Amino acid sequence: MPDARAPSLAGLVLAGGRSTRFGAEKAVQRLGGATLLERALAALDGVCAAVAVSAGPGEADALARRLGRTVLPDDPTHARGPLTGVAAGLAWARGSGAAGLVTLPCDTPLVDAALLVRLAASAGERGAYARSPDGPHGLVAVWPTSVAGSLATRLAAGDHPSVRGFLEEIGATAVDFADAAAFRNANTRADLAEIAAQIVESSGSRASQTEDDAGTSTTS
Repeated sequence: MPDARAPSLAGLVLAGGRSTRFGAEKAVQRLGGATLLERALAALDGVCAAVAVSAGPGEADALARRLGRTVLPDDPTHARGPLTGVAAGLAWARGSGAAGLVTLPCDTPLVDAALLVRLAASAGERGAYARSPDGPHGLVAVWPTSVAGSLATRLAAGDHPSVRGFLEEIGATAVDFADAAAFRNANTRADLAEIAAQIVESSGSRASQTEDDAGTSTTS
């Protein structure tokens, strides 16, 4: 199987959120035999040549380091918000020679490598972000590293634009995906339990279909 990873793309798992509603660090919670951080890393590894983790001191940071990953803390001089982690990732990616940075929040565990490959393939020089029937998913995105300097300057000045507003400013393309469930967030423990049930149900449906296909093949 050919390697789908693009040497011009770096990846970043966004795992620096405060997880207030969840009540614990989401990145280290387990789903289907792996932590949410590991699932996000696996998805990004399928499209990016190098993948880092955005996290502050804590369990996510410790897990990422045990996994041998580069950990990028937020710049303390920057205005706080979701783009603070993106800015740290852009600076790292640009320094490594990557033309683009693919970001993925750790709490969207159903986003897989195939989805990110399609998103990356649709991104031009101005980047791209995912959109489903539920709306835009601005942090499932490909960012041109050429905007690293301008974003850092704004954040250092105390100006944190909205994620969607900044994507529009840089001219990023919205890439439509029909399956809104693929972007489901694990904001709470109940959400995570429902996602786990969804995975089990989906696996059961695929197994049943495989058995039906095998039976049809045997009798034909």
